[in-house]
Amino acid sequence: MPAPAAVWIPRVLGIVGSGQLGAGIAQVAATNGVSVVLCDASSSALSRAVGGISRNLGRLVEKGVLRDEDAKAAEQRLTTSCDLDALSGAEYVVEAVPEDEDLKKSIFRQLDQVVKPDGILASNTSSISITRIAAATQRPEQVVGMHFMNPVPVMPLVEIVRGIATSDAVFAATKGLAEHLGKTVSISLDRPGFIVNRILMPMINEAFFVLMEGVGTAEDIDKGMKLGTAHKMGPLHLADFIGLDTCLSIMRVLQAQTGDPKYRPCPLLVQYVDAGWLGKKVYKGVYTYAKPLD
Repeated sequence: MPAPAAVWIPRVLGIVGSGQLGAGIAQVAATNGVSVVLCDASSSALSRAVGGISRNLGRLVEKGVLRDEDAKAAEQRLTTSCDLDALSGAEYVVEAVPEDEDLKKSIFRQLDQVVKPDGILASNTSSISITRIAAATQRPEQVVGMHFMNPVPVMPLVEIVRGIATSDAVFAATKGLAEHLGKTVSISLDRPGFIVNRILMPMINEAFFVLMEGVGTAEDIDKGMKLGTAHKMGPLHLADFIGLDTCLSIMRVLQAQTGDPKYRPCPLLVQYVDAGWLGKKVYKGVYTYAKPLD
């Protein structure tokens, strides 16, 4: 029997966006032996991301999950830049900026000019059409959806989404990379919300309607779903963790792309976002969170 073909792993993985997801992807890649260049327009955001990754790795060492020398090696594999030109040597780039189609298309146009011609461009979008994002480039066959779940170091799933032009080779490379990072893959057609968020976000949205209508408190809504349906986290707590702005953006994509009124965002969700109560990342959402001491 012939030996199985070796899985292709990029020597340099570029990541654009250093928020929760981008930093999480960087941490997982670096701890799995991949050199990472993390890019963000904000130097302060990059500093926060690096600090968060360092703290997370330290906790894993304290728990005995990771050896100290492996944590230090992972940190050494991570470099940062505020300039997308730093990704010129990357063989694979994952975009993880906010869920805004125009912003993502702008990033992909820039990456198309910067990244080597045979480089793969992936989007971590939660809901936006990969086909439309790919059309902003001159390499649509090399564009794919690679949707990590939040928090990336904990959640085992990566949702791979093929645009209409995504090649078999790019799909195979993306699947291999996801599995190298210790993830399980699910495959979705390029449809609004894909699989996970097409199901999850309407549930979160309905939880906000239940809260708005006073059917139950946030605590009782979450308790009911955790203990009554065996969810590990209640929908409102989960929404805070995802980011209420992200939840709202996905609901708006679902409503706009399907034309179905069942995806109308709850007014209370809209109001929270308008107030800047975006969830755990700003320490205030449905719940209030303590700020870290360091």
